[in-house]
Amino acid sequence: MELRISRRSLIAVGVAGALAASSLALLRPESGIASSHREAPAIAGDPRNDNTDVYAFVSPDRPDTVTLLSNFIPFQEPNGGPNFYTFDTNSRYNIKIDNDGDARPDIIYQWRFRDEDRRGTGTFLYNNGQVTSLDDPNLLFRQRYQLRKITKRGTRILVHDGIVAPSNVGPASMPDYATLRRQAVRRLPGGGRAFAGQADDPFFLDLRVFDLLYGGNLSEVGQDTLRGYNVNTLAVQIPKEELALRGDARRNPVIGVWSTVEKWSPRGFVQVSRLGNPLVNEVVVPAKLKDTFNSLSPDKDAGIRQVVERVTDPELPKLIEAIYRIPAPRAPRRDLVQIFLTGIAKDTGPIKADLNSQLLNRDVNARRFRPSEMLRLNMAVPPSRTPSRLGVLGGDLSGFPNGRRLFDDVIDISLQAVEGAALNGRLIQALAAGDKVDHNDKQFEGNFPYVPLPGNVGVNVAGGHR
Repeated sequence: MELRISRRSLIAVGVAGALAASSLALLRPESGIASSHREAPAIAGDPRNDNTDVYAFVSPDRPDTVTLLSNFIPFQEPNGGPNFYTFDTNSRYNIKIDNDGDARPDIIYQWRFRDEDRRGTGTFLYNNGQVTSLDDPNLLFRQRYQLRKITKRGTRILVHDGIVAPSNVGPASMPDYATLRRQAVRRLPGGGRAFAGQADDPFFLDLRVFDLLYGGNLSEVGQDTLRGYNVNTLAVQIPKEELALRGDARRNPVIGVWSTVEKWSPRGFVQVSRLGNPLVNEVVVPAKLKDTFNSLSPDKDAGIRQVVERVTDPELPKLIEAIYRIPAPRAPRRDLVQIFLTGIAKDTGPIKADLNSQLLNRDVNARRFRPSEMLRLNMAVPPSRTPSRLGVLGGDLSGFPNGRRLFDDVIDISLQAVEGAALNGRLIQALAAGDKVDHNDKQFEGNFPYVPLPGNVGVNVAGGHR
């Protein structure tokens, strides 16, 4: 089955709403089975700079804006004091946007952090009483940040001295954490918002996938391995016009998004982490190239032969065939190239749909277009009234792989699509149940920054947490 959606329909906002409710058949060969937690040898030993997930979606309660989130520091055990979880003050954290398809950032939102530590030699405590506000004197350690917007026209400081929402120490120390969350949201010039702080890890999956793909017989499924763990979140909510090429989100609705961390070294700032689509570095990129991938900029991707070959002839379908006897689709996988490196458009490969390639932007110079790995979002597609956790696979054009929402089940989508579901229009019934983890353990918030409040109960508590 081919996906046939006209370019004009996707670019016109009014028509896109109708498309999102259509019975569209499948997409998404994200060739992997775990999000970016400890995805490469070097970054596994540097969790403060480990980018775990990137999300990009049209804001459900403010559909004239787009929300971009990037999470860091995986597997935060809530009771991990007395020194809790902080951003690295020697690093620059970035969310980058390419709106003209040349694989170089046209817009960068960049955070820099500094510590405010009043403990000195007098105490080991993070707080010495109840904390009821971000400026409460009982909070002895806090982080502050500066947020910059960097474009070709220069740099603008959007937040001079923001306060990071602290780690959730517990109900005695922080009896109303929701208030601290609200206070940490900053308004930006032009109608945007920004946030930095701790959150419940919104990603959900069964990580026993690494035990011979769920035990070799799908017996090891149904356990949300990330249940109870927290992460640190960076988020911005930006009017579409500020992200679109030439400021015109109707003519140029598609953007590419990725996040990087640049850490200070004797050689200056060096990129140590990179993430766009989930699962790429974990399972597509071979072990020897994982650290290299984290150091690359997207404009280099198409020139790395070993990485391109892992996309056109991926390892995962072969492993599934060896373990589960499900035949691997025939290589070369031009559908995966289309999804990973070019975005989805009729002219870029075998998936006959116009969805989220920057080539759909009317003002893009096709001769400057550069295949590259990034999370692509068509901002013209509004939030669905009947969202599906399977995103485009479930007939919901506003979901993964058209950007990524918090509740998109990228594991189940990926298992299907890597087996060719995007091309043949049929679910692989032997894998239809996926990992049987279909949603996060905590509900997502209804407004920015949408991520759940961080937990404060130990992961090893019987029966879960909260």
